[in-house]
Amino acid sequence: MSTPDQHREQRLTVEAFLDGATDDWDDIEIVDGRVVRMMAQSPLHSRVVRRLAGLLEAGRRAGGPGMIVDSDVAARFADADSSAADRRLNIRYPDVWIRDCEPYDVNSVRDHLLLVVEVTSESTIDADITDKRIQYAAAGIPRYLIVRLDQKEERIEEIEEYRLDWSGRRYRAHTVHRRVLLLDEPVEVTIPFDMLEQA
Repeated sequence: MSTPDQHREQRLTVEAFLDGATDDWDDIEIVDGRVVRMMAQSPLHSRVVRRLAGLLEAGRRAGGPGMIVDSDVAARFADADSSAADRRLNIRYPDVWIRDCEPYDVNSVRDHLLLVVEVTSESTIDADITDKRIQYAAAGIPRYLIVRLDQKEERIEEIEEYRLDWSGRRYRAHTVHRRVLLLDEPVEVTIPFDMLEQA
């Protein structure tokens, strides 16, 4: 039986987050101060995230600029415009990102991101294709990939690649990858979808 507290909306201030209020919580994001609990992901989602991060890391240029590939690491985005302290904080945990080699700081890492990848699932697709796309573009992240899984989450349907239109701080569709992900920046990789899907 559920208690009323389980259904009450949880909110966090910036100070509470920075003081470690989420240390004991798994699979959350914070949107305008509201704690959003994420659903457990499918085996394919987990596999795609893990393998894609490894292949992007392997694609870094020897002797090139330093880059770090991470997955499910917190990034603070611009605070919401609200007078209430518990309605401002925005924290995302992108599935995969590539960033420069500046020291990690949750408050400023968004300024160092070169590419962000989100892998869709039934519970995240709306946020991935709308809210996060707007938020990541506003932060000035040059490239955004959306890996779309099919409805049963058994295979990759396509990977949408967006590039930032700097004049309007919004993403423009660059290409849709159907069987192979071909990237030239910030790393140069050719990744067949089946390399990401194989059990």
